[in-house]
Amino acid sequence: MSKNNVSFSWAFKEFIWPRRKIVSLGLFLIIVRSLTGLVLPYASKNLIDEVIPSKDTNALMMLLIVVCAALLFQSISSFSLTRLLSVEAQHLISILRAKVQQKLLKLPISFFDNNKSGALVSRVMTDVEGVRNLVGTGLVQLIGGSITAVISLVILIQINAQMTLFVLVPVAIFAVIALKAFGYIRPIFRARGKINAEVTGRLTETLNGIRVIKGFNAEEQEQLVFEKGVDDLFQNVKKSLTATALMTSSSTFLLGLASASIMGMGGYFIMQETMTYGEFVSFTLFLGFMIAPIVQMSNIGSQLTEAFAGLDRTQELMAVAEENDLEIRTKTLNAIEGNVSFKKITFSYDDKTEVLHNISFEAPKGSVTALVGSSGSGKTTIAGLATAFLNPGSGQVLIDGVDLSQVDLKSFRSQLGVVLQDDFLYEGTIRENILFPRPDATEKELLEAVNGAYVNEFTDRFDDGLDTLIGERGVKLSGGQRQRISIARALLAKPKIVVLDEATSNLDTQSEAFIQKSLAVLMQDRTTFVIAHRLSTIQKADQILVIEDGNIVERGKHEELIAANGRYYELYTYQTRM
Repeated sequence: MSKNNVSFSWAFKEFIWPRRKIVSLGLFLIIVRSLTGLVLPYASKNLIDEVIPSKDTNALMMLLIVVCAALLFQSISSFSLTRLLSVEAQHLISILRAKVQQKLLKLPISFFDNNKSGALVSRVMTDVEGVRNLVGTGLVQLIGGSITAVISLVILIQINAQMTLFVLVPVAIFAVIALKAFGYIRPIFRARGKINAEVTGRLTETLNGIRVIKGFNAEEQEQLVFEKGVDDLFQNVKKSLTATALMTSSSTFLLGLASASIMGMGGYFIMQETMTYGEFVSFTLFLGFMIAPIVQMSNIGSQLTEAFAGLDRTQELMAVAEENDLEIRTKTLNAIEGNVSFKKITFSYDDKTEVLHNISFEAPKGSVTALVGSSGSGKTTIAGLATAFLNPGSGQVLIDGVDLSQVDLKSFRSQLGVVLQDDFLYEGTIRENILFPRPDATEKELLEAVNGAYVNEFTDRFDDGLDTLIGERGVKLSGGQRQRISIARALLAKPKIVVLDEATSNLDTQSEAFIQKSLAVLMQDRTTFVIAHRLSTIQKADQILVIEDGNIVERGKHEELIAANGRYYELYTYQTRM
């Protein structure tokens, strides 16, 4: 298997072989369908050459019974084939979608930073659809059609070898054209998946940011961007349609030319009395049975090419290294105390420009460490390293003396609570969002979290209380209300380490007062990292780290740093003047 293209042998091993019983049954059904279809041309020869000249009505009746029975078997096998394989193909698509989504959830944060969410949705929902042509009727029809064509070819040679040889020339030319076309189409289908993902991604972003777009009167600009994406998709489809049309038209011309020549040759042989009328009709019908699967193969070939193009992209995604590699992360953290140490940490996002330089500090269990500094100084990066969303370029993050890069992330994050600046909420009820980290929590534990984060202060005013629907991303709530739900969620998780990234950034003065009380509950006896622009919120921290340009330029308690009259003093006095 090459880096960019999956091979048929890989696809066979991965998808077809595990379903060999169903595929074999499908193959049996298509052979039955094909063989019963050959009864009609045989019956036509007997009808013209034997039954009609002998005027045998009993033979005519028997012939009709045989033909009708064959048609019945053909219909039943055709229905069973479609029902069996189409359902299994859709089942496989659902399994693959679940696998790809499962894989996505295991990828590192950096992967999502570099890929649009809408594009990833397309990878999950669209790229895997083509696999239905592998396990569905597509591949089986290709094999069954080949068998029908070979049987028909043998019979045609028996009827008239010269005419058969003449037919094979245009068929061979068509086969060469089809193979060339399939090689040309596969990269087009691969590119289509990428373009489709980009267009879907942009549309998703547009719908999510509709308030900003309308606020800046940017509808026309978004329309132009989307129209360009749709046009790129159209140009791609046009290329594939051109190649497919070339195959279809060439097959129509070459095979039609062969049929016209057969008429001439057949007429000549009948005149020479070296061929009967029945043999000519039978030859013509069998020729149709040989040519029809070949023409059908061009369509099925396009479907299989599209399937492999989608699998190329799916396999590319499945090959991305996972975040929690258990071969490297071999250590499990049971009940942690919460001692966190940063040892000579350096970090860069692009492996070129360092954003953290030789960072070292201790955060003992139960302590509050505040990170302050200018925007872009590296505060959020430090928080990302503490949560293992990011991995250091060099140095170590230690949890109770254990290197975090060697720890099974499930065991660590089960004891971690985060309240991020982007307080993401699911569409649903307030209750469902708070229960998110622990769906099996008791009503008592839920109400403790609700009261601790002062969520009840506003839910008591709602008719449906905790069962109030909040809309997509919580749009029906204020920023402060969303933030309090996020804090309640963190309280319910009962973590040992807490990361608060701008946890009071969206709050008015009244909400902030409520939040300060709830944060005091959340931080009690827990190792806490607080990132805050509002320096008034972190005056009681056990240590304050002042970060500038990826370096710790000052550290100490609030009073010590004020007395030092340095960078923290500048930031604090500037804010108090505002």
